[in-house]
Amino acid sequence: MMLYKEPAPIKDKENPFESMMSRFNIAAEVLGLDEEVYNVLKSPTRQVIVNVPVTMDDGKVRVFEGYRVIHSTILGPSKGGIRYAPDVFLDEVKALAAWMTWKCAVVDIPYGGAKGGIICDPFSMSAGEIERLTRAYTSALQDIFGPDRDIPAPDMGTGPREMAWLMDEYSKTKGSTEHAVVTGKPLVLGGSLGRVEATGRGVMVSAMAAMNKLGMDPAKSTAAIQGFGNVGAWAAKLMNDRGVKILGVSDISGAYWNDNGIDIDEAIEYKNAHNGRLEGYKGAELMDDPGDLLTAKVDVLIPAAVEDVITIHNVDKIQARLIVEGANGPTSYKADNIINEKGIMVVPDILANSGGVTVSYFEWVQNRMGFKWTLDRVNERAERIMNEAFERVYAASQKYNVPMRIAAYIVAIDKVAMTYKYRGGF
Repeated sequence: MMLYKEPAPIKDKENPFESMMSRFNIAAEVLGLDEEVYNVLKSPTRQVIVNVPVTMDDGKVRVFEGYRVIHSTILGPSKGGIRYAPDVFLDEVKALAAWMTWKCAVVDIPYGGAKGGIICDPFSMSAGEIERLTRAYTSALQDIFGPDRDIPAPDMGTGPREMAWLMDEYSKTKGSTEHAVVTGKPLVLGGSLGRVEATGRGVMVSAMAAMNKLGMDPAKSTAAIQGFGNVGAWAAKLMNDRGVKILGVSDISGAYWNDNGIDIDEAIEYKNAHNGRLEGYKGAELMDDPGDLLTAKVDVLIPAAVEDVITIHNVDKIQARLIVEGANGPTSYKADNIINEKGIMVVPDILANSGGVTVSYFEWVQNRMGFKWTLDRVNERAERIMNEAFERVYAASQKYNVPMRIAAYIVAIDKVAMTYKYRGGF
């Protein structure tokens, strides 16, 4: 079974918050955003830093630093994942929180943006240590979280297990079971059908919509997918089911290529049987340089791993006609102009990977209703929302004569700005 891990950026040479702001500034200028709204939207509403003591298995107490950044609550309660990683830093969390605001606005769901993180290495910790850390972090933020205030979700290093602990700890502080305080939970605790594959499904829907605009026949098209975790694997499977031939995939163990197309179901089965890795997979050849996957001759390129993999150092060599961003921030800001000059269409991260937060919204709605939807209903509604969002962004790109990335920011900023004005500002 593929566990859900929402894509998120990692620390790199380019500051992720500055990269986000560079694109925000371009869109704000196109919109003619007034100074008051600009100043409100450019900075997070709240930044919380907590230090939580945790008793480790050896009896010693370690203190972990954690963050929760609320970027905006103009559209509704803030929404965003919690990441466990040793390289979490505040500007990264700020960028993630802002991206969540824009994602929610692009797909027109009533959430603001937030994100959280704890500096730790979950892979070197026992389940008991991670549980105590999760409960301590939840307790420290009990006045921040809430079904109508701030709703966490999984991110890198966390999953349904951690969300179950968070829900339980929060419920204890309130004296009642609060399913809707968190999304990405196990099904038995109020999780939604379709949540695990939601981000990958959104990538597929975005890719199909873009291919239609470009006149590309899926049955005659090829793709390469960098990152074969939850998002990349589901995107590969769902696109393959629609006729796209997947020639290359990669994960932490390397990049794998097959001129005749990779058997995606076989690759996923192999990965699941080998600790989530493709290492040793015989259904494709191991490429000498994993970076060559990004510049291979394919029609569609899907970066679905980490931040800043498409940069000024390799963008000239990219041969794909279409890039669909499954990860957050996979394209460096400095590479944007070159991509645009090459005539490559990019379906940006704040649109392409927003299928995850869309189905998280469905989970929250179901929790509030106390009623479960069928998988078909979840998928049908998610695909409709993603297609409508794509059409809005595409229309904005045509209206303002800007790339899809800037168009997505324009759609998002315009929605939040209008809502801010209707609510009366400050």
